[in-house]
Formats: sequence, C-alpha cells, structure tokens
Amino acid sequence: MEAPPLERKLIAILAADVEGYSRLMHEDEERTLATLTAHRRIIDDLIAAGRGEISGSAGDSVLAEFASVVDAVHCAVGIQQALTKANRTLPPGATMMLRIGINVGDVMVKDGSIFGDGVNVAARLEALAEPGGICVTRGVRDQVRDPLDYAFQDLGEHSVKNIARPVRAFRLQFDPDGTTELSPGAPPTSAAATSSGDGPGEANATELAFWKSVQASDDPAEYGAYLARFPDGTFSALAHARIAGATPPGEVSAEDRSVELAFWDSIKGSDSKAMFEAYLEKFPMGEFRPLAEIRIAELAPSGTN
Repeated sequence: MEAPPLERKLIAILAADVEGYSRLMHEDEERTLATLTAHRRIIDDLIAAGRGEISGSAGDSVLAEFASVVDAVHCAVGIQQALTKANRTLPPGATMMLRIGINVGDVMVKDGSIFGDGVNVAARLEALAEPGGICVTRGVRDQVRDPLDYAFQDLGEHSVKNIARPVRAFRLQFDPDGTTELSPGAPPTSAAATSSGDGPGEANATELAFWKSVQASDDPAEYGAYLARFPDGTFSALAHARIAGATPPGEVSAEDRSVELAFWDSIKGSDSKAMFEAYLEKFPMGEFRPLAEIRIAELAPSGTN
C-alpha cells in the first residue's frame, strides 16, 4: 500500500536549549536536574499561555510551534525575562541560561513531530544566540518589526550546517528585566494549556495565577480553596503540606525552596523508595517531608528500591 503523503504547514518555529548544559551536569548533576525541572515548568507554561505547542523536547532542548510569528516572538521574550528572574533566586554556579532561535517556514509533519529545513534553520539560529538571548531570521524580523516594538541587530549572513543558502540572522533586543504579557486572545493549542488544570503534573496559566495568589499565605483555607479547584494540580502536594503544618514559608531561603520544589517534582510520581529517602536526606525538614514518609511506608512492604 502506498504511504499517505506527508502533511505540510507554514508555522513559526521556536528552538531553545540550555547554554553550557554539559558543563553544569559535570559540576553538579543533582542541582542541574533540579534547576532544569524548575525552568522547564516556566518554559512549558509560557509556551502554552502564548498559544504555542511543544513539538519535541529532549534533555535540555525544546522545540515549539506557533501559528503566529508575533506570538512566537512574544513568547520567547517572556521566557527569557521569566528565566532571568528565576535565575536571581539561584546561587551563581547554579544559574541556567537559555538560547532561543526563531524561524518561520514550511515544515513536514509526521506522528505529531515536525521536520524539514524550517526546523533546521531555527536550531542553527539558536546556536548563534547569546545566553539569555534570541536570534531570528529576516522573515521573522520583517513580520514583527511593525506590530511589535522591538529593535533588531543585523548579524549578517551565516552559513549553517545542512542548509544550502546562507541565513541572514538578527539579534532581537529586549529588556531582560522587563515583563511581557502574553496575548490572552484565542485558547492555546497545546494540550497542557487547554486542560482544566485537573491533570496531574500540568499547570495552565489559570492554575499558575491562582497558586501565585495564595503561595505566600499562612491561611490554610486559601490552600484548601486551591485544592478544591485543582485537586490534582501541579502544586497540590505543596498545598497539602502547607495545610498539614509543614515548614511555613519564609523559614528557608528562596534558593533552597526553588531547588527543593524542583527535586520533589522530579520524584513525586516515582515508585522508588530510594528516591524519597534521598529527598529526606537532602531536605530533612523539607515541606514535603510528611508526603515522603508516607510514600516510603507505602513502598517498603513491596521491597521497592
């Protein structure tokens, strides 16, 4: 039987990866994975809020597609600004910078993944970007320089691997300390964004905004209200811990709290007793201590290690 023709579509492609990821892993694997987990939550949430869809992710890289070039650029700026703020809560050696490339082009679609020169160009542009920066093609620059108030630095033409013609690259200039409000218009296209917030491990913009409004509170009723609306939400374990009287906010540094939350998120769905024991060893008075002890007790009879 003849294979069906590949679907093609014209989209804006955002490619991103972490600067110096191999070096960070070599220096401290545990800390780097915890930071990456926390950063990925920020990235994934903003892509969803910006009406994008994640097409692929492997290790420290993310590939996303947007129906609008304007949305792609807005989202990229929002991501870099959010990560700038997140990095301020981390020790100097643990900060993690992202490089982003954006292209607009025709791509092939197979099994939900995108392929072709359009994707390759975005990936090569990402390699040209500075840590914390964004690099775009002439086509992207031409489509957004009138509707968006951004300046661009012409980097000239670059010969990139596996692309026949040189690519004209532009560095997008923006305020890394600013805040970009993503357009609220049509609903996002990604599954994470369109969920009600009830799916385990997924946080949409509504849930994230709700959590931010209560996360510094000392009133258990506010955490109860969060759980009533998002019983299996991304922050449900933390809400339960706050209600149960776990370590109150403010007793540990922002740096430790960020690392602890990322560590917990990376193991909370695990069936490995050793993972929860490792959490208690690292955070003996941590916010998730009661939950970790419960999981250890549940897993002990089965002999899971």
